[in-house]
Amino acid sequence: MKMVYPENLRFLDSHEYVKVDGDIATIGISAFAVDQLGDIVFVEVPETGATVTKGETFGTVESVKAVEDLYSPVSGTVVERNDAVIDSPEQLTEDPYESGWLMKVQLNDPSEAEDALSASEYRSRVEGS
Repeated sequence: MKMVYPENLRFLDSHEYVKVDGDIATIGISAFAVDQLGDIVFVEVPETGATVTKGETFGTVESVKAVEDLYSPVSGTVVERNDAVIDSPEQLTEDPYESGWLMKVQLNDPSEAEDALSASEYRSRVEGS
């Protein structure tokens, strides 16, 4: 799979991404993480109404190789979760940035996302260039 790092996203070293639109953040995991995990068999994310805290775990993604914790790039309240991905985790493999997002969060502070890596910074970290 060709690695893609959309410029409109910010990334964490732990491979989560965040896309901010006003005071709503869409959160998922990068194509690099999906590729490293292999066949994803289970995804756990919080229910709508739950709160997430920047830097703390909010769920897990499980593959045939490993179980990885997911870390939130922002703080806020979950306003939507992607039940399609929860029901069919393989959707993450097909399109992690569009149909494969994990949850949407009402932000406490939209500027928190600015602490995450830009697409080019993240690309440099994961590709070692």
